[in-house]
Amino acid sequence: MSEDILVNVTPQETRVALVLQGAVQELHIERTLSRGMAGNIYLGKVVRVLPGMQSAFIDIGLERAAFLHVADIWDARSHDGLPTTPIPIERILFDGQSITVQVIKDPIGTKGARLSTQISIAGRMLVYLPQESHIGISQRIENEVERELLREKVQKLMQEGEKGGFIIRTMAEDASDHDLQMDVDYLRKTWSNITQLAKTKPAPSLLYQDLDLAQRVMRDFVNDETASIQVDSRENFQKLQQFGELYTPSVLTKLAHYPGERPLFDLYGVEEEIQRALGRRVDLKSGGYLIVDQTEAMTTIDVNTGSFVNGRNFDDTIFKTNLEASHAIARQLRLRNLGGMVILDFIDMENVEHRNAVLSELNRALARDRTKVSVSGFSALGLVEMTRKRTRESLAHILCEPCPACGGKGQVKTARTICYEILRELTREAKQFNPREFRILASQVVIDMFLEEESQHLAMLGDFLGKPISLQVEAVYHQEQYDVILM
Repeated sequence: MSEDILVNVTPQETRVALVLQGAVQELHIERTLSRGMAGNIYLGKVVRVLPGMQSAFIDIGLERAAFLHVADIWDARSHDGLPTTPIPIERILFDGQSITVQVIKDPIGTKGARLSTQISIAGRMLVYLPQESHIGISQRIENEVERELLREKVQKLMQEGEKGGFIIRTMAEDASDHDLQMDVDYLRKTWSNITQLAKTKPAPSLLYQDLDLAQRVMRDFVNDETASIQVDSRENFQKLQQFGELYTPSVLTKLAHYPGERPLFDLYGVEEEIQRALGRRVDLKSGGYLIVDQTEAMTTIDVNTGSFVNGRNFDDTIFKTNLEASHAIARQLRLRNLGGMVILDFIDMENVEHRNAVLSELNRALARDRTKVSVSGFSALGLVEMTRKRTRESLAHILCEPCPACGGKGQVKTARTICYEILRELTREAKQFNPREFRILASQVVIDMFLEEESQHLAMLGDFLGKPISLQVEAVYHQEQYDVILM
């Protein structure tokens, strides 16, 4: 199956969509003013050490201090593979200390960035680990003969007595010795520049910034299934050509400039897919549907049969809906970039074979995910718990903000509820003050309710208080907003 990578570039943001057989599988958005920081390396300053939490706050030049846990400190770990008690953080760090750190998780919501002192620098085929000494291999390379051959190739490229190790990426499977050598040279030079800057720059300072989204497409996204990389900006197409000539020459044949008048994302239906990815409901082809609810703690996905009745019997209908939902769930996780804990509520299945088949189908569908995913079996309540590594904000958090009317609850009080709140407010105010008149300022729908269905209650309260009550529409007020003015 061939996939197309679409790159839409404007001065304010870069958007990337991966399209497989006409369906959008992944969306990535990077804005110029809020570019992701995962992978960046900083010279930070220790602001505060917290022995009770075995953590420290590090100033890396951001609005909020970043967070470093003792488990992410290289010096606190055992490096011989033997279990040992980590060194207490107060024996490693002190307030005001300068320290080289790497962002492993972007700031999300109210939380600051998550840091590690174990540095890793990604190339196209290799990841350089300056503090390590071993050679690791991607688990996606399963052939044992191929794994050993790659290990020997990289071992030959390492200089005798050289400090530093490598992780061999999936991209290296068909790489020549020359390609691997170029990657090794690039990574060594990058690390050398970082160490020099760390000696001369004051803390806090940025020492290394990961590639922008368009360049990461060239480095990380392209694989054997990629048919084309289409870029709708000629200027950025030329920049990517220059980048490709230096670092990813094998990808250049797939890179193309899209000159069409119709927007690239419109041509492939990506804009519509983005709008659908922001909704709660996801319709399945069979007539079933998913309900996706994202909260701060976790994401829940509920599977429903809807109008699907094509099975031989009810159990068959449920089974087929759950199988289709497995693929839809995997795709929605990628599209929306949902991370953290995810609870999947499949339609209840009594048949154990059906449960196992659905779980197997879900794991197959998740195998395409570039992000680390862990799936447990069905719980006693019939739920599937899974986790997906969270390194950046979800699509909804990038594109949306909490509703000013409901404050993120997803619902607002009814106009009648607001009317009754206002009537209670009038009673409270009348007990404390003695105005000539009360004036209610509210939205059109609330004022209409007072003039029609609640007119009798308003008149009764006016008679009880012995004061006139006037109404005034405020067009800019949302349904829950109102004011009571004492005249």
